[in-house]
Amino acid sequence: MSSSAKGVSLANKSFFFKGLHAFNQLAAVMGSVAIGIAACVLTWEATARYLFKIPSDWQDEVTIFLLVGATFLSAGWVQIQRGHVGIQALSALLSPKADAMRRFLSDILSLLFCVFFAWKSWTLLLEAIEDNQISGSAFGAPLWIPYGSMAVGTSLLVLVLLEQVLSRDAILKK
Repeated sequence: MSSSAKGVSLANKSFFFKGLHAFNQLAAVMGSVAIGIAACVLTWEATARYLFKIPSDWQDEVTIFLLVGATFLSAGWVQIQRGHVGIQALSALLSPKADAMRRFLSDILSLLFCVFFAWKSWTLLLEAIEDNQISGSAFGAPLWIPYGSMAVGTSLLVLVLLEQVLSRDAILKK
């Protein structure tokens, strides 16, 4: 990946941030694969249940775990692309400098929220591992799976937001 959206070049980025961008791209590909697998699982379930009269109780949980993983693992990549929903109406009303400040404050607030969410996700993950927690369904899947994807994905998002806040801070000071 030579550059990300909005013309932010990776040429001036550190080795760490280049690696972060590459890892986020890999995580987004894994999320895409997880969505494809979830679609196959749901298709199998519908086909097996209605055509072959084979009921199953595992597909809903597997699909939910796959979609949770896809959502959280791809969040950092989406942020690199600036693909999250933003309020564009304010951009037209504000001066370029005021709009840059609005985006900077938005990134800081997002970073603070995501740091808290990442911390809680890691707490949930560690509790699930220590207590050997499983889901309440007959399938009984281990809860470290969704909690792990939440913790890793949110941590990746925190690192991307931190990079964007630090680089924007340098831009605002010019």
